[in-house]
Amino acid sequence: MKKHVKDLEVKGKRVLVRCDFNVPLKNGEIRDDNRIVSALPTIKELISKGAKVILMSHLGKIDFKKTPEEIEAAKAKNNMAPIAARLGELLEKEVKFCEVTRGPKLEEMVASLNEGDVLVIQNTRYEKGESKNDPEVTAIWANLADAFVMDAFGSAHRAHSSTYGVPEALKKEGKPTAIGYLVEKEVKSLGRVITVEKEDRPYIAILGGLKVSDKIKVIDSLLKKCDKIIICGAMSYTFNKALGHTTGTSPVEDDQLEYATNCLNEANGRIILPVDVVVADDFDDPKLIQSIESTDIPEGMMGMDIGPKTRKLFEKEIKDAKTIFWNGPAGVFEKEEYQAGTVAICKAIADNKGCFSVIGGGDSAAACKQFGYISSFSHVSTGGGASLEMIENDGHLPGIDIIEDK
Repeated sequence: MKKHVKDLEVKGKRVLVRCDFNVPLKNGEIRDDNRIVSALPTIKELISKGAKVILMSHLGKIDFKKTPEEIEAAKAKNNMAPIAARLGELLEKEVKFCEVTRGPKLEEMVASLNEGDVLVIQNTRYEKGESKNDPEVTAIWANLADAFVMDAFGSAHRAHSSTYGVPEALKKEGKPTAIGYLVEKEVKSLGRVITVEKEDRPYIAILGGLKVSDKIKVIDSLLKKCDKIIICGAMSYTFNKALGHTTGTSPVEDDQLEYATNCLNEANGRIILPVDVVVADDFDDPKLIQSIESTDIPEGMMGMDIGPKTRKLFEKEIKDAKTIFWNGPAGVFEKEEYQAGTVAICKAIADNKGCFSVIGGGDSAAACKQFGYISSFSHVSTGGGASLEMIENDGHLPGIDIIEDK
């Protein structure tokens, strides 16, 4: 059990909170503020306790291998100023913003904070050393704080300066570290799909997405935990090829065929694959889209979604489940012609009122939101990569493990 933000006595103290404000931006406009909203309970708790609240987050990517002009363009694109402004609106109070990540300006702004004030620091990725857990960067940020709160679940699988280095440094100084409300919710909910009791079975996982190679560790882990695993999306074509089916021009990882074969043998009938498929003759500009009643995809055709028989097969498995973990859509749901499979999974889980259902972030979360089912799930994770790694590592992530226990 980790120390929680509600356990901290922080009146008059500088509390550095690692948030996940990695929101979609277009021309400086926030397209979805869900991650900012999710951080509010922890921020409000600290304000109410009279803390001096300092917030950090990364936003987008900045590639320091590119030209100086390209780096500056990426920094301009991923400036945190709009996040600070939106947070001020949501909190209905002034939120200060520091446009730099180090130096006298930042130190002065932190020193001038009063109890209950909130300061957002510029994008952590402006620092080249952030993702390498650079000791210099870590020391600069650790010196700003009397306490640290980890509330960025989506970054908890990264041992970066802002997620791991700072709490590690503060702990060595005897300063308190804790998790926030968002991380607490993630840990509790994902814990229920990591350790599943007998009364919460059958437990099924639904895995989709593009690459088997991205999900090897999670498949191996879930095979030990689940009663059945449904595999769909582009991943299924590698498994079908391993079984001797034709795959047309569908994406297949030939270097993973042996793994898929071994996986199927080990699963001993517990892996469920599509039995029919919707195909098209071209990804971008199809002239022909059809449903074929097998998984032998004709030459020149590409699998795009599961077919009607597979939808019924998956629906039956979902209906009987008491615990469900889902990561990865059934097809190219971004295009209307190939949405039926992913919608069917959403609906089947929503209709199973007695199950505990978790979406492991990513495209599945985007799909269930797009199709209006997000409120039907028990938990929708804010971190796709983090949720998968938490399952792979039996509940452990560096950014959470580093926080002190109660």
